[in-house]
Amino acid sequence: MRLFVTADLHFNHRHSKPLAVEVIARMNAEAAPGDAVLIVGDTAAGDGDDLEQCLSLFSFTGPKLVVAGNHELWTRGPDSHRLFTDELPARVRSLGWHWLEESPVVLGNGVAVAGSVGWYDYGFALPHLGIPRRFYEQKISPAAATRFTEYAYLLERTDDISPAGMEVAARWNDGRHVKLHRTDEQFLAERMAALNRDLTALGADPTVTRVIVGVHHVPLAELMPPKPPEHVVTGKAFAGAFLGSPAMGAMLRRHAKDSRVFCGHSHFPARARVDHFEAVNIGSGYRMKMFEVVEV
Repeated sequence: MRLFVTADLHFNHRHSKPLAVEVIARMNAEAAPGDAVLIVGDTAAGDGDDLEQCLSLFSFTGPKLVVAGNHELWTRGPDSHRLFTDELPARVRSLGWHWLEESPVVLGNGVAVAGSVGWYDYGFALPHLGIPRRFYEQKISPAAATRFTEYAYLLERTDDISPAGMEVAARWNDGRHVKLHRTDEQFLAERMAALNRDLTALGADPTVTRVIVGVHHVPLAELMPPKPPEHVVTGKAFAGAFLGSPAMGAMLRRHAKDSRVFCGHSHFPARARVDHFEAVNIGSGYRMKMFEVVEV
């Protein structure tokens, strides 16, 4: 058996959809009977039926596994958390897919797969930007905040913002489209606790010798895009705070059976050997789709 791993298919995006169709066709053609597939988040936005359209294209006969990305939590409705805990799991199950947030899967040959959406806690924020935490919490930079009266309170004091930071104009769209009804740190803590529980159980299972982990948000600095020089102060640099969390990576390092860790989200391919496991950022983006194949 082999496990095919991809991420960031973004099936609801007009430039991304035809590329997603193409890469799924390539994976289907290469897969043998019984091979498994894992999608590490951002298959499609949660609203509409793009998620169902995308998942229905996979013809794999082995286990089909999926975790959410932040885009699955984008909704015009009032509650992304309910979408995440109730609606999305039911929708993917109805198509024969396994929602890894609920439980890991043992593939055979001593190999198990666990997964999580992960999240961010601004641990990858760049200190040289000189932007206070309150702007990251609202997912809007100082210059962008000046354009919206609802964010005027963020600028009631400016003495703690660097001159360069005052020039950064950017928004992270999770701030508009994700409604978790809890802080980013709280949601991350919940997801880490759930994944840690699964990995601990797999660690205690004598029939499991290797664990493959899929986390949508970047859990390791080694898988992040290169840091810009400190004289470069841009919206892209601001966005780095929302790419993942080093705390998730620290937790993954504590589990000895972890053999491979896959992530996505940043649209930047990367590969590194980290302690006892291989770590891979799939690197798919809106205009390029990629996948990995693992022998199980």
